[in-house]
Amino acid sequence: MKKREHRLFIRATDEERSCILDKMYGMGIHSLSAYIRKMALDGYCLNLDLPQLRRMAYLLQNCSNNLNQVAKRVNESGKIYSADLADLRTRLDELIDIGKQILSKLAEL
Repeated sequence: MKKREHRLFIRATDEERSCILDKMYGMGIHSLSAYIRKMALDGYCLNLDLPQLRRMAYLLQNCSNNLNQVAKRVNESGKIYSADLADLRTRLDELIDIGKQILSKLAEL
């Protein structure tokens, strides 16, 4: 990680400061330094706090756990159950649908 050795100072009116802080907090950012640096370098900040991302991460974890359980059961007994496969298929279909929703929202940016 690079050490930030230089300080930059700006002056702002009360209204400008209030507007900057409102935008910063609206993006879910709590560091004024990080916000101003990002805006100065890139000209924009994106807040990608999509509930679909949290749901997708949850489903991926569930699918992984279920797949491991199915693999363990198959290795132990040599049998696979259609209910287990149907459950995995349902979760995977939901993951695909959520992925499409996320891509659609990102395309709007």
